[in-house]
Amino acid sequence: MKTIVFVLTIVVAVLATLAIAGWIFYLLVKRYFDNQQKERLLQMKLDERRETLKVMTPIRLQAYERMALFLERISPDSLVLRCWKPGMDLHMLQGVMTKNIRDEWEHNLSQQVYLSTELWTRIREAKDEMTSLVNSAAVSLPDTDDPTRLAAGIFASAAKHSPCDPALEAMHKELNELFG
Repeated sequence: MKTIVFVLTIVVAVLATLAIAGWIFYLLVKRYFDNQQKERLLQMKLDERRETLKVMTPIRLQAYERMALFLERISPDSLVLRCWKPGMDLHMLQGVMTKNIRDEWEHNLSQQVYLSTELWTRIREAKDEMTSLVNSAAVSLPDTDDPTRLAAGIFASAAKHSPCDPALEAMHKELNELFG
């Protein structure tokens, strides 16, 4: 009887040891495969991110280009030269310039999704300042004044501080941070 108890004790001890070793082996294998799965998922996300960047980078660069062009088109020199036509009166020139700024803005509104909020705010401020500059220069002149005086007033104000320059500087800074 002692031998049977001794043998059963040894069998139970061996089985318990095997069970513990098997459980440890199971946990190690499970951890290994869980880590492998996490690595695969992470790699898939990285690959997806790379593909997204391949598509988005040219679109974002195009948005920066379009907004740089917008700022150049509403800059005082470009705006006055593009909008002025012989035979215009002062208020007609003012109206054409403010309409041109508004039309350019509306044409490029969708670009905001590709730019930072800070940069978009700077561009909007430049647009608002330029519109204000045109309107304040017109208000300061008599209705019968020559439109060239409006242009001269705009150029004089812009010589001190061009509304578009801070936005262009912010754009250059952001582009250097992103792609530089």
